[in-house]
Amino acid sequence: MRRVVVTGMGIWSCLGTNLEEVKQSLYEGRSGIGIEQERITYGYQSALTGIVQKPELKKLLHRRLRAGLSEEAEYAYMAARECFEQAGVDEEFLLNNEIGVIFGNDSSAKPVIEAANIMAEKHDSELLGSGLIFQSMNSTVNMNLSTIFHLRGVNFTISSACASGSHSIGIGYLLIKQGLQDRVLVGGAQETNFYSMATFDALGAFSKRMDEPTKASRPFDRDRDGLIPSGGAAALLLEDYDSAVARGANIIAEVTGYGFSSNGGGISQPSDDGSVLAMNRALADAGVTVDDIDYVNAHATSTPQGDQFEAIALNRMFNGKRALISSTKGMTGHECWMAGASEAVYSILMMKNSFVAPNINFENPDEYSAPLNLATKTVDMEINTVLSNSFGFGGTNSALVLKNWK
Repeated sequence: MRRVVVTGMGIWSCLGTNLEEVKQSLYEGRSGIGIEQERITYGYQSALTGIVQKPELKKLLHRRLRAGLSEEAEYAYMAARECFEQAGVDEEFLLNNEIGVIFGNDSSAKPVIEAANIMAEKHDSELLGSGLIFQSMNSTVNMNLSTIFHLRGVNFTISSACASGSHSIGIGYLLIKQGLQDRVLVGGAQETNFYSMATFDALGAFSKRMDEPTKASRPFDRDRDGLIPSGGAAALLLEDYDSAVARGANIIAEVTGYGFSSNGGGISQPSDDGSVLAMNRALADAGVTVDDIDYVNAHATSTPQGDQFEAIALNRMFNGKRALISSTKGMTGHECWMAGASEAVYSILMMKNSFVAPNINFENPDEYSAPLNLATKTVDMEINTVLSNSFGFGGTNSALVLKNWK
């Protein structure tokens, strides 16, 4: 079995549009959440959302290539550009070496709705244009990135709710570990337009604390009242260690463990048993124990039930242990399909810069979160091993173990 290392990362999120900006936001505990009034006009109960800057692509991509890009694919393109740049991978390398692409993406609502609106009004499919088909498919990110960057290896989308981005890293890791690929671009992408989240809003899943947007996302806090939708994209280049060394790549971190499980219960019902199983599998795969973990990046989305069951799971494993725990979703909101990938990037940024980002807005514990070793303020410390959790609707669970590279 081969070792799998990270040689490049890229990020486009409400915390910033590059690694340096995002690192600073994490360190300062700065929220990227705000109000989008159009959501209320459209009929939402909550106007809260992560505020993600729209990329300006006209000077970067030919119009023909831009035509097929959905919103989340635009974010993913920007993240992949930064990732390849940090990895020292240029166009010549892309043309002469095989790289795969696996991205997490579980919706592309905006182009589907736009196409339906045109058809309902004009009743003429010729008015739709060719770009909408490539924007509307769940595989929109993969097909666009593979075309733009000449990627000729494995190419598919992980569609697994809020664990999609994490599973994409896990599957890329397994393919390289087993010798089936040398390099895979992995990540996750999430659209932020209001079309995409109306059904979540219908469930009453979103916080309504609109008078204090930056305090609305409150993972593990007793007074949490729901998640905040957010998005963007994150990308990582995974490589076989020997291949990375052979090309003189700068190794950033190592993926050492991947664990997964399915709850097998209600479609929106979390499970501490399922969470524990995924975490234990990841630790076993990495050959480490709970005593080796320095930091846990919790999934905790600021929903009453989800945070409760994860807190139970974390207490079953880490009560009395030294690992610090925080959920970066207090700052980002829930980045949904990208969250597992972005939180891997956030965790590696913490490792490389020796700090734990705070679980902001944690003011009052409940009976489940009170025993947790939560970092409620930024903690400067050396981090060598991280466990990152991602759990999604349908009972899909993913956990990753990441190690610092020195």
